[in-house]
Amino acid sequence: MSVLPLVFTSGWASGINAYAVVLLLGLFGVTGVSDDVPQTLQRPEVLIVAGVLFLCEAVADKIPYVDSVWDSVHTVVRPLAGAWVGALLAGHGGSLPDVAAGLIGGSTALASHTVKAGTRMAVNASPEPFSNIVLSFAEDLGVGGVVAFAMFHPEAAAVIAAVLLFSGLVVLVFLVSRIRRFLRRRARRREERRPASRVSGPPG
Repeated sequence: MSVLPLVFTSGWASGINAYAVVLLLGLFGVTGVSDDVPQTLQRPEVLIVAGVLFLCEAVADKIPYVDSVWDSVHTVVRPLAGAWVGALLAGHGGSLPDVAAGLIGGSTALASHTVKAGTRMAVNASPEPFSNIVLSFAEDLGVGGVVAFAMFHPEAAAVIAAVLLFSGLVVLVFLVSRIRRFLRRRARRREERRPASRVSGPPG
């Protein structure tokens, strides 16, 4: 069986919550639910680190503006995680070159990360934190459900991930104007926080 559907699905999920993907896949392998999980992801130290970082993300992801800062930091982390997981899956399955799997996983993760980060910017345009909490729970449940489904039905899960990714990109296009307003407002706040000495200059 080709490992491509699982690589694509894990890449999409990594762009949203890379730590959840590593943790879930590792647990599926350790518990014997799936034989398609590489041994690297099942190592105790990998599971512990992924679990701790998942908890950190679970908190940061639900706080307005903190979630956007967290997303900015993970602009590099999530695509790299998607590429790493994809390469490991390909190396374990043997039906897809590691480099190709890494490119697929990384690029898919970058695309879904872009959707997530952009959506969060748009949501942060509203002052209440409720939207962030609901969206964060929905993302966590979506990642968990799709990755778990991929263990038993990889092709169907890949189709779901592709539909969600395409839908997210379409929604993001409509949210661009709201994101721009958010960025302008954040720039104004930075200007207001600058010390008065920088504005007035040194005394004459």
